[in-house]
Amino acid sequence: MLSKVRGHAVGQASSEEAHSMSSVLTIRGGVPLSGRVAVRGAKNLVPKAMVAALLGDEPSILRNVPEIKDVEVVTNLLALHGVGIRKDAAGDLTLDPANARTAQVADIDAHAGDSRIPILFCGPLIHAIGEAFIPDLGGCRIGDRPINYHLNVLREFGAVVDKRPGGISISAPKGLKGAKISLPYPSVGATEQVLLSATRAEGITELTGAATEPEIVDLIAVLQKMGALISIQSDRTIRIEGVPTLGGYVHTALPDRNEAASWASAALVTKGEIFVEGALQRDMMTFLNTFRKLGGGLEILDDGIRFFHKGGKLSPLVLETDVHPGFMTDWQQPLVVALTQADGVSIVHETVYENRFGFTEALRRMGAQIQVHRECLGSVPCRFGQRNFLHSAVISGPSELHGADFNVPDLRGGFSHLIAALAAQGISRASGVDVIKRGYEHFTDKLAALGADFDLEEAA
Repeated sequence: MLSKVRGHAVGQASSEEAHSMSSVLTIRGGVPLSGRVAVRGAKNLVPKAMVAALLGDEPSILRNVPEIKDVEVVTNLLALHGVGIRKDAAGDLTLDPANARTAQVADIDAHAGDSRIPILFCGPLIHAIGEAFIPDLGGCRIGDRPINYHLNVLREFGAVVDKRPGGISISAPKGLKGAKISLPYPSVGATEQVLLSATRAEGITELTGAATEPEIVDLIAVLQKMGALISIQSDRTIRIEGVPTLGGYVHTALPDRNEAASWASAALVTKGEIFVEGALQRDMMTFLNTFRKLGGGLEILDDGIRFFHKGGKLSPLVLETDVHPGFMTDWQQPLVVALTQADGVSIVHETVYENRFGFTEALRRMGAQIQVHRECLGSVPCRFGQRNFLHSAVISGPSELHGADFNVPDLRGGFSHLIAALAAQGISRASGVDVIKRGYEHFTDKLAALGADFDLEEAA
């Protein structure tokens, strides 16, 4: 049985809580998005801060928590491991690890199948109960994203890693010990693994080649509130002095800069105007510079940023993604849709995930002129050069986009497809839109509030 939700008028779209994996959006494009949306806590911080609560011997309180799929997954996994979780009327979470315990493998697998967050449970669980089991991991299919960085880190701390049917068992009979660790690439996930494992490890840990994204710094702030001793140096080195116990924390998560950038691109592509409440200039400076160079208009206020199309032509760009403080890879896909409307040829070189241009196939079916290449079309050859990965794109514009049917491939690519469909002339049908729930809170409610014209079909 199918039920329909129409999103043409403000307030008519219902919450996505009950959407199934067969949900389909029918989008009638060509309507400028206009209005106000709010972004809350960052997807790339909130689930990790929730996991950090396992390290304490007192309850923690996390504020500004979005209602997204990754938060739901971590909530369920923490509950399976005995962590008490209470959500108040404001949406703030209280997390009490006093009764942490081992969970059943089948239960872990049932709740974690489509998320990669569980790998970060390892260090905290070893400290809390002496062992961890991590099921085979899912996540967006945008590249190899191997977990070997994580496993190697845990081995450096003295953990024993055993592959078992359906996942990996990790233990540390003698406890975790501080170590000198050097990452071959500033991986965000591996840096988080080190932080969550080292804070209560015996001795000093020195991590070189660390990621220093704003979400990493905010996680360090969480851990410092709990009593951790962590310092960041200017050369991507993080030093952690292990402590035997940690307390709880009270923390307000930083806003989601990736969602904010996505709405900015949506405003530009649809020739609209969106005020993104909660968008923080400090963490988006590189994006804001690029947005202005492209020809987008913006107004930075204390409570958010207004993004709008100024009415003239958009300018082509040469752009390379990079780790912070460079242009973030999660900003790339929505911005590529905007580049299809620029007057001239743009070049984008993806250096973080090797297969992130798979989403352009659907854009080409909508009329975009995009060619993908194996060569490094950037100023500096990257680690994907000469490895047959299609990691550079040449975009010619402006292109007149038209409606098409597509399946959402991953989180950012899927939202980018929606942006293109909203700008296109004609009707598009997007299936598998529940993937977008992983990182965009109530996105159909927000689309409705911005005046988007769509129907949502959801299986009962």
